[in-house]
Amino acid sequence: MAAYKTLKGQSIRQVASDPTNPQIGEIWYNTTIGVLKGYQAIGAAWAAGGNLATARYALAGSGTQTAGLAFGGYSGTAMVATAEEYNGSAWANGGNMGTARYRLAGNGTQTSALATRGFAPSPVSNTNITEEYDGSSWTGGGNNAVSGSSSCSTGTQTAGLNWGGSPNLNSSQEYNGSSWTAGNTLNTGRSGSGGAGTQTAGLAFGQPTATETYNGTSWTTVNSLSNSVAGGNGALQTAAIAVAGPGVTELWDGTNWTSASASVAVPRSDGTFVVGTTASALKFGGNPPITNSTEEFTAAFNAARKITTS
Repeated sequence: MAAYKTLKGQSIRQVASDPTNPQIGEIWYNTTIGVLKGYQAIGAAWAAGGNLATARYALAGSGTQTAGLAFGGYSGTAMVATAEEYNGSAWANGGNMGTARYRLAGNGTQTSALATRGFAPSPVSNTNITEEYDGSSWTGGGNNAVSGSSSCSTGTQTAGLNWGGSPNLNSSQEYNGSSWTAGNTLNTGRSGSGGAGTQTAGLAFGQPTATETYNGTSWTTVNSLSNSVAGGNGALQTAAIAVAGPGVTELWDGTNWTSASASVAVPRSDGTFVVGTTASALKFGGNPPITNSTEEFTAAFNAARKITTS
């Protein structure tokens, strides 16, 4: 086998510590730890996480990849009131909502979440019920100004933004921690969309592919997705992640949507929920078939890795 110097025209550099700013493709030998290393680009990927205790779809969620919250949904036989908390590897039971429901909207964090609207039982009907979660239990909040299912929310528990709903509504509502007031109307009515950002810097996308930004006063149409979403979320108006029914992943940079070149292992077209950021997201639940699967997304990155010679 030819030597590296013969192939590349240079010797492998020997250093006592890894270089501070290596270039893609650069190779070196770390003499301190006796390891041959190279700097390479690592592609974006979805990987299996811990399963939900209760398989469900049309659920809601909040939080991050290492501190996620799943609540509500439909199990196939009944509406779900249970909430589950994710620690980055496994789900544990949290407090039950006061009203079981599905196709509800959720936002906030694992310890400060907001649930609103959806379908509720006895008899099955649209609801405007809002509940607040403190990390252990749910309490009633102010009723939403609009009843209905398949809306979307973003923001915080005390500054939430909710919009859309079946059948492709274009209204939006703002929450101040105790009551809802009407916001401005979207340019495109939508149902089951994805959302990101805050009450004064929001992003609505998907179902259909149209994307809009919100500045606290009005909605503006921006560049569209390539695929209609089955789930989506993001911490910022300028950084969101969307997952289409076939499992295709798209990332928003504040101007355009681009493919993440990573598809989910378990595609779902109904009620998959995604929380987190464009760097690290969490996808859980969905239908068909009804699943308890969880997948974790890691964005593309550059890293120094050990080179094996075998």
